[in-house]
Amino acid sequence: MSSDNAYVPPRVWKWERASGGQFASINRPVAGPTHDQALPVGEHPFQLYSLATPNGVKVTVMFEELLALGHRQAEYDAWLIRIAEGEQFGSGFVAVNPNSKIPALMDHSTSPPTRVFESGAILLYLAEKFGEFLPRDPAGRTEALNWLFWQMGSAPYLGGGFGHFYAYAPTKIEYAIDRFAMEAKRQLDVLDRRLAESRYLGGEAYTIADIANWPWYGQLALGRLYEAGEFLQVETYEHVQRWAREIDARPAVTRGRMVNRTFGEPEEQLHERHAASDFDTDTQDKLVPRR
Repeated sequence: MSSDNAYVPPRVWKWERASGGQFASINRPVAGPTHDQALPVGEHPFQLYSLATPNGVKVTVMFEELLALGHRQAEYDAWLIRIAEGEQFGSGFVAVNPNSKIPALMDHSTSPPTRVFESGAILLYLAEKFGEFLPRDPAGRTEALNWLFWQMGSAPYLGGGFGHFYAYAPTKIEYAIDRFAMEAKRQLDVLDRRLAESRYLGGEAYTIADIANWPWYGQLALGRLYEAGEFLQVETYEHVQRWAREIDARPAVTRGRMVNRTFGEPEEQLHERHAASDFDTDTQDKLVPRR
């Protein structure tokens, strides 16, 4: 590993706006709104403000799964937040999530409306509200929550660590990529060992633990994340592969992946979702967004 031009940290760090990188224009060391921008509000109890990143997909999958079970009260409007354009720093969004990260949710079925932010908190909130995808027995509930919170603590090393330095950083840094590739593979091994002994992460039932982990690790295993499948040899994680494919085949997951998606194949994109009729079905029973 080369040590030429080694970086020496200054005594006091200063924010350099021209730091480069794909997200340089929206990353900043302070919080709070940058501009006034009200959020739209639709007709349904739940108003979701999001983008189809892995964290956003968790919540749209959860809503679609609840609706698939017949919970009509789980109807939702999903509004697109264009993070590359800084819409997460609008005053309305910051009022819902002071951390300025998607997804953010408002539940208008309560008085006053309840704000919920952080994807794991949203999954837990919805699971408890509807009594679904979270076991009621203490042992099963605890095991599902173990893996929910494992994901919340681990995925930043996959996304902000490996994903950033491998896919987005303006300069490829050998040490950083090696360090986080090692951690990404360790995490895949953790999951593979668990899934060797259990159908799903929480046990034999599909839970919010799977809904939280699949958009990150399932899509990584399926070669959809960072184009890093070959680099990380994801095909070698046999049990993760089995789990990833099984969840990928769920119709609600197919729908959830499409919502607030602005990238990839056009037929996989549904920029906003306001009704079940926003999804059409062609003769091959493949979900296609309405034009």
